Amino acid sequence: MPAQIHEFNWPDRVIIGTIGKPGERTFYLQARAGSQLSSIALEKQQAALVAEMIDEILDQLSTVDGNPFSVPTHTPVELVDNDPLEEVEELFRVGSMKLGWDPSVAQLVLESYALDEEESEEDVAPEDAELLRVRMPVGTARAFAKRTHEIVAAGRPICANCGHPIDPDGHECTGPDA
Repeated sequence: MPAQIHEFNWPDRVIIGTIGKPGERTFYLQARAGSQLSSIALEKQQAALVAEMIDEILDQLSTVDGNPFSVPTHTPVELVDNDPLEEVEELFRVGSMKLGWDPSVAQLVLESYALDEEESEEDVAPEDAELLRVRMPVGTARAFAKRTHEIVAAGRPICANCGHPIDPDGHECTGPDA
């Protein structure tokens, strides 16, 4: 049976958001186009990495002679989105992600594949997994990356001594000065 594909070619909104308090947050990638809304769960590290990679791709594209894709070097103010997640009905948890560039429409393409928890990741080809595909114009992609960096950084403070997150109810430091 072919995998189910949730596709957003020109989304009205695409964001990373969280539910829960720092230390217990669940991260979601959410995309909306009109009345179509999809939410998928992902790891904090996946969110951070995809934001970093989006910035790298956009930075590289902005250095192309003449910048033919009009890639902004900073987030356009009108595209900043600090609103919370909309209603979350989790479609799946992300196993793997792909990020690409489609020059024909000047959009970044983010593909997120469902984690098949019944089989090991090596046994499941990404093309056989449920998929969320979001195509983002360059300004939207820049805003998505900025928000994602902010959401990731809004977690628990990091201990300067050991580098591990500090829990609100205490912290046993394992650093060199402990």
